[in-house]
Amino acid sequence: MYSRHIRSVVPTTAEPGVFTNVCINLSNTICIRTASLNYQWCGWCVNEGYLEAHYAQRASAMAPLPEDDGLKPGDQQAWTSEQRYALTRHVDERARDAVEAYTTLPEDTDLLDKQRGRYAALKAARDRALVFILAYTAVRVGELLRDPNDPRRRGVRWEDLSLDDGSMDVYRKKQQWDAASLPDPVISPLRSYRQLMDLPTERWPVFPTFDQRTLAGLVQDELEERGERPEAITERREEYARDLLLALDEDIRPPSITTDGARSILQRLSETAEIDIDHPKHDYLAPHGGRRGMGEVLVRAFRYTVAARYLDNSEEMVRERYSHIEAGELGDVATEALEEIDSLTELD
Repeated sequence: MYSRHIRSVVPTTAEPGVFTNVCINLSNTICIRTASLNYQWCGWCVNEGYLEAHYAQRASAMAPLPEDDGLKPGDQQAWTSEQRYALTRHVDERARDAVEAYTTLPEDTDLLDKQRGRYAALKAARDRALVFILAYTAVRVGELLRDPNDPRRRGVRWEDLSLDDGSMDVYRKKQQWDAASLPDPVISPLRSYRQLMDLPTERWPVFPTFDQRTLAGLVQDELEERGERPEAITERREEYARDLLLALDEDIRPPSITTDGARSILQRLSETAEIDIDHPKHDYLAPHGGRRGMGEVLVRAFRYTVAARYLDNSEEMVRERYSHIEAGELGDVATEALEEIDSLTELD
């Protein structure tokens, strides 16, 4: 009986994303027994050859659900125009200052000091590019950066970006690759950052980790695998102010930062930018707030259909999550109607 019901909802030839959508639709009423039956049914389909993989065993399916924080749609953090401007201006100034300090060093500057200047410029340029993408693209941070629990989410690479076309290929929440838009404000920070990186290959992550412990272990292990002696590795590393610069020269590709790493970066930048933040859950500009902020801009300017396309969401979902905007607009309409009626009454 149960398998006949599921077959009527999801054909055995369905793509993985279909299962995600069905689960979302059932999420309000599903119980433990139903979830167990769903899991067992996926296993049966694999055994019978209907499915190539057990989709219910994937990391994205087994990840914990977000906690209910009790916040209504309009209470979720969304970067305001003032906050967006303050943060992007702050990181832009930091990056410009760091790049200028590096590129204007005297020719006789010590090599290690030059490397320190380049490293500082790279870090500031990376942070600027990250903030601009979160502020203007509305891409989910989980689609942009690495998820340690899901090998498919390895973080965007430079080969995934087309700055000339203004697009970026990302692995969407619906578990398929899709193109996201890169609006004009994002292009210049990315171009400047890429030029400064002087990449050995396009397969490098756009947002590599700068964690020294991670990079030290990575460089050590990779050079050992290439046959370098321990003494030679030590001497090689001592030639560089930071292991990241050695990794660039030797094409030792580091991992992308994680979503937790992005939160730490934004916490640091929100503090140094001295941005006024009044929110019950976050005392900094959180990554998802950039997406929601762009959603508010798009809904107010172009309404729900256009916003849904840009946000990679259904129009129904966008209407639900931004219902406070329509409610406020309807309140304005009601106020205007009352004022008009009252003025007519006074004339009578």
